[in-house]
Amino acid sequence: MPRATATQDGVDLGDLTEKNVAQLKLLNTYIFPVHYNEQFYSALFKQPEEYVKLAYYGDVMVGAVCCRLESTDNEKRLYIMTLGVLAPYRRLGIGAKLLKYVLDTVCSSNANINSIYLHVQVNNDTGVGFYKKFGFEIVEVIENYYKTIQPPDCYLVQKVLKPVSSSS
Repeated sequence: MPRATATQDGVDLGDLTEKNVAQLKLLNTYIFPVHYNEQFYSALFKQPEEYVKLAYYGDVMVGAVCCRLESTDNEKRLYIMTLGVLAPYRRLGIGAKLLKYVLDTVCSSNANINSIYLHVQVNNDTGVGFYKKFGFEIVEVIENYYKTIQPPDCYLVQKVLKPVSSSS
């Protein structure tokens, strides 16, 4: 029991910099089955600073979340591009801390965000369960979303923060 509390207290969130982007790239290769190209990482520096947070346990980067804001005619949605924690550090509240940061800091500082969403591979039951604990719902199954991994299908998982107002 004390382990989880101590671990949560020992986790710090940090910003992405030119000095630690290589660590983030390495982290993502261990966590995700998808390869992210250089354009992905370059684009992170064009996002507001709060849209990318790194989780450190002691001095070791063990997780990260990367988001972007998307706007359509009458809706603003926050897309979670990546949220992951290295396997040995999972189930210690680090992923929850990253997601709570996004919900409590990013979404509440931009009151215009209607919803937050992401893609989760259909065989990732743990990931789906994690997001459901935070009020996300599966809204769609997208076939052949992934081109290089099996299974190629994903769920579109979403949490509505405020309904889109229809203009009459």
